[in-house]
Amino acid sequence: MKYKSVIVTKRGGPEVFRIVENELREPSAREARIKALAVPVCLPDVQARYGQSPFRLKVPFAPGYAVIGTVDAVGRDVTKFSVGDRVAALTVYGAYAEHVYWDAEELIPVPKGPDLAKAIPLLLNYIVAYQTMHRSAKVRAGDKVLIIGASGGIGTALLQLGRLAGLEMYGIASKSKHSTLTEYGATPIDYRTQDFVEVIRQAEPDGLDAVFDGMGGDYFKRGYLLLRRGGKLVCYGNPLGISSTLKLLGQTVLYNLLPNGKSAAVYGTGISRFNRRPFLEDWDTLFKLLEEGKIDPVIAARFPILEAAQANALLESGQVVGNIVLLAPELL
Repeated sequence: MKYKSVIVTKRGGPEVFRIVENELREPSAREARIKALAVPVCLPDVQARYGQSPFRLKVPFAPGYAVIGTVDAVGRDVTKFSVGDRVAALTVYGAYAEHVYWDAEELIPVPKGPDLAKAIPLLLNYIVAYQTMHRSAKVRAGDKVLIIGASGGIGTALLQLGRLAGLEMYGIASKSKHSTLTEYGATPIDYRTQDFVEVIRQAEPDGLDAVFDGMGGDYFKRGYLLLRRGGKLVCYGNPLGISSTLKLLGQTVLYNLLPNGKSAAVYGTGISRFNRRPFLEDWDTLFKLLEEGKIDPVIAARFPILEAAQANALLESGQVVGNIVLLAPELL
């Protein structure tokens, strides 16, 4: 038997994707084989395709940062999961496929109930938003915060979780996306026509409690300047290379040495493999919030898994508010 995956054949735009067939093998001793049901389409997928990453993948490879699916085979040493279980994995790459093989020890339990198109954004976008907000910045009700890049998958997650936490929010996005920010109670700022530093300084002369920066670059420095004493900037945007990673880390260290009472941090999901407990706790919390209707991920578009090229083209258009998801045919 065979299964199909969507691979990047060379560096470039969505046109470099190809659908290939692979042999459906039995999982190794510690693996589970997962029939993919839902996969997010996210910015790291695009960056990996262009080679914009500190750790560039060799082509060919299948992108795909996460997957939710059903276990359809397990290796002989797997005891925690069984055939038929609903599970997820934070794969980083490899999830643009009809089947995914993954170390069973790294699988994430997924409840049976939720709409998987709504559940799959929890694996990356919502875990980033939740942990930057509650573990890094440790926000409290009434805190005043700025979300840089407020209309994408992580941005809309920050808006929903921020409203739930009782925050006073400002968000940066293009004018056409301001209605989404307003819907979640945030004050929108148009990055094309407004100087966000000036807007915030006039509105909040005492400074902000937290800044969530998904853009990096000049936004890091300018956002940091807006903090009050005791405030914190958390950068979660992916650096595009080794030099930019070192620059970001160096900048963060330098800012934390300044005697002004402000702090900065860089967030990354990579630590999930070394310290899984907080991630498992927070994913469990997010699944419960979804089940209770307290969060409702914004889904801009749904595509079949094998139409990942079209989904990537839409993401790169810059017109997307929220999340794009790939789904198995039976879920469309």
